[in-house]
Amino acid sequence: MRDLPAGRFAVWSTAWLNGRTSYDEALDALLGDAAHRVAGLPGTEDAVPLGWALTALRSLGEQRFRLVLPVPGDVRGLPSVPGLAALAVEAGQAAVGERLALVPEAAGPEAVLWTAFPVDGARPVAPPVEGSLRRLSGELDLAVSDAARTLAGLDVARWNPEVPALLTGLSQATAPGLPADHDSLALSVLGRAQRLAAVLDLATADAPGAAVNHAQAAARDDALRPLAHAVREATTAAFNWIPRG
Repeated sequence: MRDLPAGRFAVWSTAWLNGRTSYDEALDALLGDAAHRVAGLPGTEDAVPLGWALTALRSLGEQRFRLVLPVPGDVRGLPSVPGLAALAVEAGQAAVGERLALVPEAAGPEAVLWTAFPVDGARPVAPPVEGSLRRLSGELDLAVSDAARTLAGLDVARWNPEVPALLTGLSQATAPGLPADHDSLALSVLGRAQRLAAVLDLATADAPGAAVNHAQAAARDDALRPLAHAVREATTAAFNWIPRG
């Protein structure tokens, strides 16, 4: 399953900027066991530690970041600045604020390099489309039901025995590592979406011995596309949830 450092950055930097968590707690959650550096930050010539960049956000006037999960043909939520869309689509993720957009790239097994894009002067863009968590939770369940028939028909479990294990107890899945005041429904939606993202990775991988031919693979991908869309929307909304009021 693909890691989403941009999601963690969006949720934890926003919590810190809004005074809902401490700097140390936010930084610990963002760093994990990896070394993070940020290139392209205004006023810097070289890449700086992520903690330095986090401190700079307030002086830049940032108030919140949103996770954007762009795919080819759909880059909604990304400001139109040179180089941003191409890099964000390649990474499959970006954290977008009012003054900066940041895109993470793996720079080795334990290192992440972030590229910062100043977005001052860029035409304002609408945030990524986000429905209510309750609606997206229901759409995720419906997409799972439809996809289950496809997975069974392809006998995915035969070459990917991890799939049944991921689907077992799906309704009880939750996402760890988010701020303490994060909505319980958002945690549930994100936990299910993360498991289903792993299922999609396994289900769309070619089976050993070419058990799925080209035509079958195309039919499989078409059938699973609604689930992939539901996972993408649910993941975005869950990471971007903030308390109201």
